[in-house]
Amino acid sequence: GKMGRPPDTHSTPAPAGTTAVPGLIPDLVARTPWSPWALAVLPLAACILVSCLLCAICCCRHRRHRKEPRDKEAVGLGSARSTTTTHLVQPDVDNLESSPGEPQQWGRLQLSLEYDFGSQEIRVGLKQAADLKAVGTADPYARVSISTQAGHRHETKVHRGTLCPMFDETCCFHVPQAELPGATLQVQLLDFKCFSGHEPLDTLSLPLGTVDLQHILEHWYQLGPPGTTEPEQTGELWVSLQYVPGSGRLSVVVLEARGLGPGLREPYVKVQLMLNQKKWKKRKTSARKGSATPYFNEAFTFLVPFSQVQSVDLVLAVWARGLHFRAEPVGKVLLGVRASGQPLQHWADMLAHARRPIAQWHRLQPAREVDHALALHPRLHLPLLHS
Repeated sequence: GKMGRPPDTHSTPAPAGTTAVPGLIPDLVARTPWSPWALAVLPLAACILVSCLLCAICCCRHRRHRKEPRDKEAVGLGSARSTTTTHLVQPDVDNLESSPGEPQQWGRLQLSLEYDFGSQEIRVGLKQAADLKAVGTADPYARVSISTQAGHRHETKVHRGTLCPMFDETCCFHVPQAELPGATLQVQLLDFKCFSGHEPLDTLSLPLGTVDLQHILEHWYQLGPPGTTEPEQTGELWVSLQYVPGSGRLSVVVLEARGLGPGLREPYVKVQLMLNQKKWKKRKTSARKGSATPYFNEAFTFLVPFSQVQSVDLVLAVWARGLHFRAEPVGKVLLGVRASGQPLQHWADMLAHARRPIAQWHRLQPAREVDHALALHPRLHLPLLHS
């Protein structure tokens, strides 16, 4: 009969919406007198607190996602740099970030110097060049000369499509020991152009008086801007070559000359074919009156059997009347296997592309220099294409 008795009067009822859990904190909350405005503000404060916490978490995640690509990029650069030496990569970066007013960085040249005190000759070994200054790629070659040896210079062969050519060529100059302190080695790097003037790239000017020639020296030298060692202009000749192995027809077209200088009149070109260092066949163009850039466009055909093409030399000599009203040689171009530099490259291109005419500008060399090359230089055996 006691089932309907009310609960104990000493127990405190729990507030609505809460669960009566035995413990200290629920008792304190339950026994604390709360005013109506506090009960209304409490949920609002809780919402603000939760919102701040969510914003902080989102910001942290956003910053972490922004940093991850930088970390990945840094790892990628580090792995790429590990395959390249630092001293080659870093100068390029510094050069790109330099201001226009700062001096430009030019390429470098590795060469060896050896002086023979007995024969009084200096041997210059051109090894290689690196990081030549050019826009895009280039077809570089080197021109070597000594300041005290006017008219005597050496040109390397042309290296196609590179800014780091491997030359591996050697040339000699006769320099008396007494002239060494005042002599300067000049090396000019140029970009070969078939149908226009060759563009200077970099230059080295090395006073031999500052070099210890008692020993063989091999060193990397810093190159400078072009223009300071530009050789004296002696004119250029534009020539087209074509060889047909089946018929043995060698076609030489003398197209044009330029830069012959003032004071020269009635220029013309002698075309001479030599066999085994002896004069074999010769022709000449008609004279052009009063022009430093005469246009000839005259063709000559020589019959050179395929078995003899490795034994001939083609000499083109520009003649003109000077101040004494008599014809004098302005300069010569030597083409063939006894040539060097661009003329040798032109001859090799003609043999490699049989039946195709190939035209190229050539700088005129002093007549005595070409005669010296014909007398001393051994022949090279170039690969030929059979008909």
